[in-house]
Amino acid sequence: MLSFFRRITKSKLGIPITLGILAVIALAFAAGDINNVRNGPTGTGSAVTVGNAAVGEADLRQRVRTAYDNIRQQNPTLTMEAFVAQGGFETIVDRVVNDLALQKFAEKIGMAASKRAVDGEIASIPAFQGFDGKFSQAAYDNLLKQQGLTDKGIREDIERGMLSRQLIAPTAGATQVPSQLALPYASLLLERRQGTVAYIPVSAMSTGAAPTDAELQTYYTRQRARYTIPERRVVRYALVKAADVAANAKPTAAEIAQAYNQNRARFAASEKRSLMQVVLADQAAANALAVKVKNGESIAAAARAAGLEASTVPAGDKAAITTATSATIANAVFGASQGAVLGPLRSPLGWHVVRVESVQPVPGKSLAEATPELTAELGKVKAQEALAAIHDKLDDAIGGNATFDEVVADGKLAAQATRPLTAAGVDPSTPTAQPDPVMQRLAQAAFAAEPGDSPQLVPTDADGSFAVVGIGNVVAAAPPPLAQIKEKVLRDFVIDRNLRAARALASAAVAKINGGTPLTAALQGTGVKLPPVQQLNATRAELARQGGQLPPPVALMFSMAAKRAKMLEAPNRGGYFIVYLDGIQSGNAANNPPLIASTRQGLGGVIGRELSEQFAGSVRKAVDVKRNDAVLSRLRSDLAGAAPAGN
Repeated sequence: MLSFFRRITKSKLGIPITLGILAVIALAFAAGDINNVRNGPTGTGSAVTVGNAAVGEADLRQRVRTAYDNIRQQNPTLTMEAFVAQGGFETIVDRVVNDLALQKFAEKIGMAASKRAVDGEIASIPAFQGFDGKFSQAAYDNLLKQQGLTDKGIREDIERGMLSRQLIAPTAGATQVPSQLALPYASLLLERRQGTVAYIPVSAMSTGAAPTDAELQTYYTRQRARYTIPERRVVRYALVKAADVAANAKPTAAEIAQAYNQNRARFAASEKRSLMQVVLADQAAANALAVKVKNGESIAAAARAAGLEASTVPAGDKAAITTATSATIANAVFGASQGAVLGPLRSPLGWHVVRVESVQPVPGKSLAEATPELTAELGKVKAQEALAAIHDKLDDAIGGNATFDEVVADGKLAAQATRPLTAAGVDPSTPTAQPDPVMQRLAQAAFAAEPGDSPQLVPTDADGSFAVVGIGNVVAAAPPPLAQIKEKVLRDFVIDRNLRAARALASAAVAKINGGTPLTAALQGTGVKLPPVQQLNATRAELARQGGQLPPPVALMFSMAAKRAKMLEAPNRGGYFIVYLDGIQSGNAANNPPLIASTRQGLGGVIGRELSEQFAGSVRKAVDVKRNDAVLSRLRSDLAGAAPAGN
């Protein structure tokens, strides 16, 4: 919970989110932090109980809703139905059970968190800090009062989290795996399997009679989720382009003249000088080398005779020469004539013998000659200042609760509106069109807010351009009318009908094969012309090298018993695979130390999580966990049919 608070309160949008979370401090979230659990039955019925503590149906509903809302901040198109279907509900229930079980177990063995430690955690939460970044008692009290929370409740939540972390930390941090434990897993990588894959594609099925209008309507009604278009929003926006601001931020002649007078030294006549030097550590050696050079020997030759190499400093003004050498050497060089030999001169690097190689006069610039340069410099500064002033003015208006229309009118901006867009910035009515990157950013901002929220200032370009963004009409997720997509629905109807036919053939063939009929004969019995069968022969190690790119039939072959057949639906409703596993050759890695070592390393990355899960499972058994399946089933079904947040 605490890491979650810290993360979201760092953003402007995070502040209202934090307030909402504090209002329902019992929540579940992806980081696996601790949920608030009240003692005793709550809500309309206890969903889960651990010892004498319980979480009611209403509380669990709020936990799932809060977790869903948090995830939806990152994935605005996610629906509650999809969240539940993807296992979100079960995940929250499991976390509630684990967190409450860990708390009760900690109490049972006498663990405790000190008041000072809890105070430190509270002080570190940004929502409770003042403008100086330190804990503010006034901010803490005001926030609790606003949300109807108590200091006792907050402290209990934090204490529960600290106890749970202390229990889990020893197992979660485990990384060492003994060789004997790794050996069976390493040997498993050497296991080899041979099998056969047959394919019954939907394209091999007869198309059959065209469906009636009633059949098509029934199919469409049952498959509404397949055709549902995600929630769309009309994005209202007004652009503030840096180029437009710059065009109106040209410096005046008086400003250019003032800048010229303030920088006369910069535009005055000057010189650039180049030099060659040798740096020696010993003053006596430097004196000897300087004498040779002053007597006519080249500085390069004198340096080579001393076992050194002369270096060249290219032509530059006094500041450049100072940077390349030192102030002492630069002063000497700019006080000497071309060809002069200077030194030895002392610097932090040693003793320098220097020869002035060239003196290049740099003519000064008149006001007229410097005007183009100053115009560009001053124009850039004025444009940045003007853009910042516009941004600050609009931001102040938004901070004063001005509406989108008021902000745009006050800033004399041109308001625009998009067609209804998804969170990805796509217009479903033109799915092949490439979304504009700027529109994508504006759509993301619009979906991160809720209808009725204040407008936002959203950057649109690296040059400082931005947009005022608000939300227009919100179109709830829904499928288009059947008449609009009748051809697609008809095509899907035929594919699904053929897929059922392919499944029936595959199921009958699998039954025959498992009854003793050879695979080839079973396929011939389908009466359908099928693609040639494919032979499979691979080890688990070969599959592991392919990462997650395994063909589904191959993955199935490595999870079934020998001399058996299984069927598997092909991707994209393409048909059905029949996989027959002919044989398994066990592996033995006992004489393969490198494989055992690499397996130990791989297991080391997951052993901590495995031990933590086993520890949590043991804790649940020790503290009397009870699940009310009737309540959980009813709540899951209810949530699965709920509309997305905001609807």
